[in-house]
Amino acid sequence: MSLMGALYVGTSGLQTGQNALNTTAHNMSNIDTVGYTRQQVQLGTRFYNTISKTGSANAYQQIGLGVNYSNVKQVRDYFLDKTYRRESGRGSFYDTSVEAVEEVEDLFQELQGETFSEALDNLWVSVQELTKDPSSAVNQGVFVQRCYEFIERAGSVYQGLSEYQDNLNFKIKEQVETINKYGERIKELNDEILMIESAKFEKANDLRDERNHLIDELSKMGYISVDEDAQGYVTIQFEGNDFVKDDMVNRIEVKADELTGFYTPYWDKFADKVMKPDGTIDVKIDGAEVYNMQQVISSDMNTDIGALKAMLFARGTDRATYEDLADEQHYETNISQSVIMNVQAEFDQLVNKIVNAINGVLKDSADAAQAANPNSTYLRDENGQPYQIFNLIADVEDANHNPYFTVENIIINGELKQAPSLLGFIKEDGKVDQETVDKLKDLFTQELYTLNPKVKTKTNFLNYYNNLISQVANTGSVMKGISENQQITVDSTAAAREQILGVSSDEELSNMIMFQNAFNASSRYINAVSQMLEHIISTLGR
Repeated sequence: MSLMGALYVGTSGLQTGQNALNTTAHNMSNIDTVGYTRQQVQLGTRFYNTISKTGSANAYQQIGLGVNYSNVKQVRDYFLDKTYRRESGRGSFYDTSVEAVEEVEDLFQELQGETFSEALDNLWVSVQELTKDPSSAVNQGVFVQRCYEFIERAGSVYQGLSEYQDNLNFKIKEQVETINKYGERIKELNDEILMIESAKFEKANDLRDERNHLIDELSKMGYISVDEDAQGYVTIQFEGNDFVKDDMVNRIEVKADELTGFYTPYWDKFADKVMKPDGTIDVKIDGAEVYNMQQVISSDMNTDIGALKAMLFARGTDRATYEDLADEQHYETNISQSVIMNVQAEFDQLVNKIVNAINGVLKDSADAAQAANPNSTYLRDENGQPYQIFNLIADVEDANHNPYFTVENIIINGELKQAPSLLGFIKEDGKVDQETVDKLKDLFTQELYTLNPKVKTKTNFLNYYNNLISQVANTGSVMKGISENQQITVDSTAAAREQILGVSSDEELSNMIMFQNAFNASSRYINAVSQMLEHIISTLGR
């Protein structure tokens, strides 16, 4: 090789050393950057000039042209990425579920300084006091007042559950918007990466870092699968459907229910859009829903992944009432997997049973008195109707033509609230009606009720509420246990992934010393060649 050609060999070493130092410095400066992937320098040889080819020689006589800075690759592991994204999505599902259970627990534990259990206990105590002296106006007044407090507290609990549903509903819409925003940005990054890397002179590693970070965040919201083609273009499926593909993003939209306002996420491309006579668009989303709300939540089937799904299941599809417990199949498929709807239905059933039972005892006593004496006005108002402590806000009936007493449809009889002594409990013959108040007392101790169709053990009103709270606490304990175990899995997977893609300061400092020495060696090599050339030129010039 000529001495002039040797300079190019040295120059390639300087350039490669400088570029490698820049890459190492870039790693060091991003050691704490979230989503950054360690970049690794790959060096190769440039072309060789062949001087001669001799058949008898072991190898051709060749002269190398130096070192080549061939590639800067990201150090990642596909399988660890896939595992981390799946497990972090599962962790987000259970974290969100735990938050929902904790919110329900808070609603029952504290309501403006007083728990609902106090209202139920106070009602029970007032009935006990009433049995001691049914004719006492004080006991009658306390009983009606406790009925009023019971309904007020029950309404506060149910309203709190409904408000939390609305809060989750708002978060669902927000998260859908975030998912779409991530999808749009990933598509933009696909295009930018393809444009940069198609020239084959540079790797768009920082853009790839941003894209991978967005994919990590997206995996926490739902079950995704990711594929990257040879050109570096990423295709993403979300919950089994194409989300980012080719040059488009298949957006997820939400439709609000006309009665509840609850949002249902659906795939825009699968929805049917019909123009109505008034010029507005009617969107039919049957078959276009992102989630099947009747599917069984199971780790084996990977149906327990994503915060969005957890919020949808926790919120449920409706405001649940006691009627949702009437059919076991309906309860199993539509209610049981929603923590809020499950509690709403069971709590509403408790209130409904107590209200109907108390009203029923008063009505039966009034009817019995009238059966014995058709002219009897005992426990009847001025219109001849039996006194009912609890009245309907709206006059509706259930499927069995019974008054439709739900928590949100109950009010205390205004006449009795103003004058509780109208109850009297003194029969027309002047005797105290001990039998009726004893029946009121028996209502709270009769074991006739179950929490839901799946529970077979019967209980009374007092234990019913305790069982409901225990059920919520048990659900919360199980969810917390799963969430904590899942967090261990996520952390261990993240640590294993960090070992590969994370930046190690010790390793990078070692690389920096190595590349600095290589740069210095190339510099000394060029100086040596330069001195030789200077010596030859000055010698020949004499």
